[in-house]
Amino acid sequence: MLATVLFINYVDRGAVPTAAPLIQHDLHLTNEQLGRLFSAFFWIYALIQIPVGWLAERYGAHRVLAAGLVIWATATMLVGIASSFAMLIALRMMLGLGESAGFPCVSKLLASVVPIKGLGQANGIVAFGYLIGPGAGIFAAGLLIDHFGWRGTFLVFGVISLLWLAPWSAVKLPALATARSDAQTPTWSMVLRQKGLWGTSLGLFSSNYVWYFMLSWLPSYLVNERGFSMHEMEHVTTLGYLINGLSALAIGWSIDRYVAHRGSANFGYKLVMVVAHAGAVPCMLGMALGSQSTAVAAMFGFQVLMGASSPGMYAMSQILAGPRASGRWVGIQNSIGNLSGNISPWVSGIIVDLTGHFTLAFIAAAVVSALGIVGWIGMVPKLAPLKWGESPTAAASPGAIL
Repeated sequence: MLATVLFINYVDRGAVPTAAPLIQHDLHLTNEQLGRLFSAFFWIYALIQIPVGWLAERYGAHRVLAAGLVIWATATMLVGIASSFAMLIALRMMLGLGESAGFPCVSKLLASVVPIKGLGQANGIVAFGYLIGPGAGIFAAGLLIDHFGWRGTFLVFGVISLLWLAPWSAVKLPALATARSDAQTPTWSMVLRQKGLWGTSLGLFSSNYVWYFMLSWLPSYLVNERGFSMHEMEHVTTLGYLINGLSALAIGWSIDRYVAHRGSANFGYKLVMVVAHAGAVPCMLGMALGSQSTAVAAMFGFQVLMGASSPGMYAMSQILAGPRASGRWVGIQNSIGNLSGNISPWVSGIIVDLTGHFTLAFIAAAVVSALGIVGWIGMVPKLAPLKWGESPTAAASPGAIL
């Protein structure tokens, strides 16, 4: 159910970028306005993560998650009747408000239910849901737009999203997952003093910069820069996101098997992060400077690497924070990490307007990807549950990749 709700989250989130060429034409938007529209989602999404993490621990992550879905499904439906750029901006912000419930609530629930030795596979399954969401959304939107236009497509997506609430209401969760916060919950000050929090936040910021750049601009890049038709673009991107999700499943399972046999979650997760962030650099450069076939191969390579890194983005935080603090930790991490969503789509749109090409936008993404290694490896301590109440240095000393 958690994988399904984040699948829906990303289908709805990616609907505007999917329909962007049509929306841009109908409402006469510039690339800068389109980039601002993409970024508007994150103005609220990043800001509200921290209070949502608190709400998840105070009132129950299962309830907050359901409320968030109602808000974002409503926003998706209303896009279908939007008649101005200002209204689209407001609805993207409303979508960000609702979808902010996703990762803090999911992480709180996973940390409360799943043991450390299973977090790789659990996060891989959840990541499979949200990583294939954009591809499934693009494919479904392509079919629906042909029959109902882009406005009708948003109405359909919003209504279907609400159906998730029915089976979720029947899910029986253990007491630890639904318990409200108490005196044993680590304080905000205790969480903020952890160097590992800032490491996972920097790592997520780097990952998300590249991810949101691709999520927002890949359809337009393939159509406008590489000459793909809308249907060709739909097939290529759908396959890419499917590969992304399958990679997350495979690596999440592999890390758990490695931990079971070797016992070093620290080495397994951090090695994957180094390979993923370093490997994304030539992928971005290949898309920027290569031939059409090279660019498509580089895009698929990036999807493999992005999927591989996805289980660790939240499993590492869940291991460190534990069930007592995962909601707050991931709320802060996601707030900082998703600031890149404010920057990446908008700045990329400005670059494309100024240069007429995506080349410099891809080069910028390559540089930011390399910075992620500093966060995941240089700042995150050895992966083990923190002993809340001790000093940050006593709780967990800085850990190398070994």
